[in-house]
Amino acid sequence: MGTESPLLVDDREGVRTLTLNRPEAFNSLTVALKESLRDVLADAAGDPAVRAVVLTGAGKAFCAGQDLKEHVAALRADDPTPFRTVEEHYNPIVRALTGMPKPVIAAVNGMAAGAGASFAYACDLRIAARSAKFLMAFATIGLTADSGASWTLPRLIGYGRAMELMLLAKPVTAEQALSIGMITEVVDDGAALAEAQELAARMAAGPTTGYGKIKEALLAAAGADLEHALATEGAGQNVLGTTKDHREAVDAFVTKRTPTFTGN
Repeated sequence: MGTESPLLVDDREGVRTLTLNRPEAFNSLTVALKESLRDVLADAAGDPAVRAVVLTGAGKAFCAGQDLKEHVAALRADDPTPFRTVEEHYNPIVRALTGMPKPVIAAVNGMAAGAGASFAYACDLRIAARSAKFLMAFATIGLTADSGASWTLPRLIGYGRAMELMLLAKPVTAEQALSIGMITEVVDDGAALAEAQELAARMAAGPTTGYGKIKEALLAAAGADLEHALATEGAGQNVLGTTKDHREAVDAFVTKRTPTFTGN
């Protein structure tokens, strides 16, 4: 995709980097950007050459959430379903991030607000620049959470803290986010993408199928009882026990060498 595209896609060393590319609008989410992100994530999930994904934003922000100009236009036009974008775009994007059978890392280079913050929460790991902030400001405009934040955020930081951040629309700095478990790591400004890509490249050389089954097990267990969680773990282990990567890892351990994973 060209530089004029709302979403930039870069593939290298098994890592697909997706850059939200509306820096003049803090990467706010238009229909064009949401459709591109939804479709490219679906493609990445099914592409065996992609073994890790990085999501970031161009310019000073990660993502400011919904583009309000488009939303206001829909309201003024008396659109009977101004929030159909939730069903058509936001929900499929969050399903794609959480269900991606390979690691997804958010490189939060600046402000992440609304659905933008929700996308970061839906990723598996989050590397944030020191000046980055997270903001769930739905309540200030008379709305509820969307893009899965009501599910993902409490699982990251706990029910009480999530309620506080959403009801009071409290911004969270990168350092605060690290202390409450919202993010994985804080790095210097300008370094989040490089750090995330380096981590993604290491994971892209890892046991991809195993990573996918770990994600599947945690996703299932997050909303299930113990028996269902145990069953999901067991089914995953049965599949992974026959993979080349597992056999390679065991052989490497026995022969005291570094394993070489192919993702299969």
